[in-house]
Amino acid sequence: MVKHVILWTLKDEYNTARKTEIKRRIKEGLESLAGQIPGLVKITVHTNGLETSNADLMLDASFDSFEHLKGYSIHPAHVAVADGIVRPYTASRVCLDFEA
Repeated sequence: MVKHVILWTLKDEYNTARKTEIKRRIKEGLESLAGQIPGLVKITVHTNGLETSNADLMLDASFDSFEHLKGYSIHPAHVAVADGIVRPYTASRVCLDFEA
């Protein structure tokens, strides 16, 4: 099993209400990929960090193999969500992929 964990911060230009809406849309978009991408075992987006957090969202995804993770990165459904819903609103991204 391969884990794919990403932390994002949203752009500073958005107020709290707008950030809440953006986080909701990102969560819905990414979690909608479940069942669409071969080898994607589980995908969860966490949006309610505690006040001690310095990131706005966390993606926690599990894949059957590293090859499935690579396939996910170029899968048209994932690319559409990433390009349309995630990247336009995020200021930074940190990723950790590892075998579990």
